[in-house]
Amino acid sequence: MALLNVSLSSKFPQNPPLSSTKPQFNNPFLSFSVNSATQLLKKQIKSQENILCCLSESVARTSLLALVSASLFFVDPVLAYKGGGPYGSEVTRGQDLTGKDFSGKTLIKQDFKTSILRQANFKGAKLLGASFFDADLTGADLSESDLRGADFSLANVTKVNLSNANLEGALTTGNTSFKGSNINGADFTDVPLRDDQREYLCKFADGINPTTGNATRETLLCK
Repeated sequence: MALLNVSLSSKFPQNPPLSSTKPQFNNPFLSFSVNSATQLLKKQIKSQENILCCLSESVARTSLLALVSASLFFVDPVLAYKGGGPYGSEVTRGQDLTGKDFSGKTLIKQDFKTSILRQANFKGAKLLGASFFDADLTGADLSESDLRGADFSLANVTKVNLSNANLEGALTTGNTSFKGSNINGADFTDVPLRDDQREYLCKFADGINPTTGNATRETLLCK
């Protein structure tokens, strides 16, 4: 029997043992597809990085603009209400300036909107284009002042000294009141007055403006 087994074994060779390693396939098309996908993925990632970078810069610029804009609105009130033009850097808008002395000063286009200017002294001041919109000028001295183009809309000009003042082209729309004011020698050329305002001022208008040479009654178109 032993001899028979040996003989059979020699006639029929045994199969080699199965390898535990997995077969490897070298497919050039597969390699090309993987490489292309990798390159495409890298490009997409780089593109997204560029987009994020641009968005970051845009957000940064927007934030800076917002900060600058906010700083313009939320600044110190002392800086927020300076007068316009190259003159009058003091705070004059929305302030209580009762009795303050502005006599002889150059205050071109100065902003006195909504300020309290009772008994303030503006004698001889240059106030071309200044704004007294809705301001209270009760008892103020504006004599001999240059008020050409000044805005007195809604202002209280009661008992104000306007003697020899030049108001050419000044605005007096709204409920501007001149009750009790001294207008001797004042020039009202081209001042848009209501009929009742003009009629009231003509009752006591007199004098000639020393700067323009115009008679007060003539500038008021008094009858």
